[in-house]
Amino acid sequence: MVESLFGADDGRDFWAFEKRAFQLGYIHIAGIDEAGRGALAGPVVAAAVILPEGLEIEGIDDSKKLSPSKREVLFDAIVSKSLAVGIGLADNKVIDQINILQATLLAMKKAVLELSIEPDHIFVDGNCTLPIGISQKAIIRGDSSSISIAAASIVAKVTRDRLMVEYDEIYPGYGFAGHKGYGCASHLASIAALGPCQIHRMTFGGVKEHICDNKMTLFSEARP
Repeated sequence: MVESLFGADDGRDFWAFEKRAFQLGYIHIAGIDEAGRGALAGPVVAAAVILPEGLEIEGIDDSKKLSPSKREVLFDAIVSKSLAVGIGLADNKVIDQINILQATLLAMKKAVLELSIEPDHIFVDGNCTLPIGISQKAIIRGDSSSISIAAASIVAKVTRDRLMVEYDEIYPGYGFAGHKGYGCASHLASIAALGPCQIHRMTFGGVKEHICDNKMTLFSEARP
């Protein structure tokens, strides 16, 4: 039996879902999660991760419960020790076109298709399954109960955070490197002062109220 990754003082068995799937005969099980769904700017990023059965990585958990430095360390361990990792994203324009839920499912599907090993079963964080012909199960709060989904949550979060740091250099003045595009007070104030830039989600509250042609032209020649 695989031991818990959390030690004797934590009652969770983070492999419980995966163990049941292995018992049913599935071999390559992928966990899927996203980052950036609630942000006002930037893409929604999804990750798909297939872990070797019984892999132990100390400290892995829902990415929201971990410090940025801990996520970075775990990201490297997950990427190096996984059987396969896939990344998919939907940018702000796609989000505005098809809505955030559909964009999230699209990014998740892209992540699965980017895996170098085709999974025979997938666990999806949340209450929606993916439009893809693979056996799957949606798990609400899966990033706190499935090792594969937790690993995917870390990969998605770190990948997106790194993208937002890059965007901070392209679109200065918004503080993307700090808040990563989420709707904190300083971000909302910068949108009100500067107007939205090219990576803002124009259909989102906090952004759409400040769309102004004059302000948008300030960023029309920004690097893509």
